[in-house]
Amino acid sequence: MDDSKIIEMFFERSEQAITELSAKYGAICLHVAENILGNRQDAEECVADAYLAVWNTIPPQRPELLRSYILRIVRNLSLKKYHKNTAQKRNSHYDIALEEIQDCFSSPSSVDKEIEAEQIARVIDRFLEGLDRPDRIMFVRRYWYGDSVGDLAGLLHKSRHYISVRLSRLRKSLKQFLTEEGWFYE
Repeated sequence: MDDSKIIEMFFERSEQAITELSAKYGAICLHVAENILGNRQDAEECVADAYLAVWNTIPPQRPELLRSYILRIVRNLSLKKYHKNTAQKRNSHYDIALEEIQDCFSSPSSVDKEIEAEQIARVIDRFLEGLDRPDRIMFVRRYWYGDSVGDLAGLLHKSRHYISVRLSRLRKSLKQFLTEEGWFYE
């Protein structure tokens, strides 16, 4: 079903909207949540909470990209649950991805502010637009969807070593790009 039709169903307050949303984006939502949480049950709970959040925000919101809208909600809910679950312990899979990328930013407190977060998101979008398609896919799958290096190697039909080296070079390029844009100071 077309996204605009699903959104209209939300505006009509039709419960079928949730069913259609789940049918269209449920698998990718679960994938993102499970990559972050490492636990199927927690992931399913976050996806269900995301559906409720969409129900509560459409209307009045009318997202241009429904997939991005639902995935952002799933990711945010999953990260909250992840931080709650791992307050005293480590989940090496997702912590490693976060640690890899955090060195690209000068201070976490500067990105916490909403305005700055929006500005840096635009800068990162420009960075991603400058990448070739395989590098862009690899970067987004690793740092947005939370795919493991092994998953990326299988997806892109490359060795784990190739993926690790390529991601390292992409992070270095991002750091340089952010420095040139005035977002990173050594």
